[in-house]
Amino acid sequence: MTKQHIPVALERCIELLTPAIEFSLQNDSSTYVIDATLGLGGHARALLAKFPALIVIGIDRDESAIAIARENVAPYGDRLLISHTTYDQIESILNDHSIKKVAGILFDLGVSSMQLDDGERGFAYSYDAPLDMRMDQSTGSTAFEILHTYNHGALVRILRMYGEEKFAPRIADFIIEARAAGQLNTTKDLADLVKNAIPAAARRTGGNPAKRTFQALRIEVNQELAILERAIPAALEALEVHGRLVVMAYQSLEDKIVKHALMTITESKTPRGLPVDLPDSAAKYALVMRGSEAASDAEIVINPRAQSMRLRAIERLAA
Repeated sequence: MTKQHIPVALERCIELLTPAIEFSLQNDSSTYVIDATLGLGGHARALLAKFPALIVIGIDRDESAIAIARENVAPYGDRLLISHTTYDQIESILNDHSIKKVAGILFDLGVSSMQLDDGERGFAYSYDAPLDMRMDQSTGSTAFEILHTYNHGALVRILRMYGEEKFAPRIADFIIEARAAGQLNTTKDLADLVKNAIPAAARRTGGNPAKRTFQALRIEVNQELAILERAIPAALEALEVHGRLVVMAYQSLEDKIVKHALMTITESKTPRGLPVDLPDSAAKYALVMRGSEAASDAEIVINPRAQSMRLRAIERLAA
């Protein structure tokens, strides 16, 4: 049985990618779009259904998600090429398939609904489960290993950097004490520890006090921000002329990386004050919309995960 889900901003993402896909279909014998975060295949399925000549390259590091995506996209399976890897490997994936450029690339960043809903994966503080948090369970260190091997300074660093947690030193103190006593083994242990470490007055607002710590650990376990910093430039380079990159981010750290990369590459290199761009100094990319877009109120009602989403899009203007 296939597992269905509600893709965030599905219609808007397709709308933004459509001009690039249609232009490519008119000019190329083969047109490709990369779904850099395949997940359960919702966006890929919609794209394949709308464009019968399109080929989608789906990338995901989660083998469980890939298995479900294959079922969900089965009617279009011969037009879906799947790579089990991280999305900073775009260049090598295209080389493997002898593909030079693509018409569009879609990123739906962060942890997926399936990963959050699967209590045994350790992503959610609402379940009591092993401290895993790996998106790819076939490789890498678990959250348990990080919590039991990082020193105090390293723990403070990731809690501050990736969780923006102002009580990071105190939480790190509690982690080291709990692990020494053999009392830090599950997600419930960690959630309770964070609650006890944060002063009562600070726990009264902002939701579950463990949210920031769990986010920080998840990012560290999966190296999400480092991979994203490599992936955006690789994606921009992979676009053909008139190709588009669409990115959905759900937390400020991701969105800052995306925003900076897109703003930097859309700036002209001509010195300010000159009336026209100097040769080869005009920007080769242009933002599709100013700033970012949020999900509509109607979508948030249907899909609460969309509440924090920020969507950005960019188009390649020249080779």
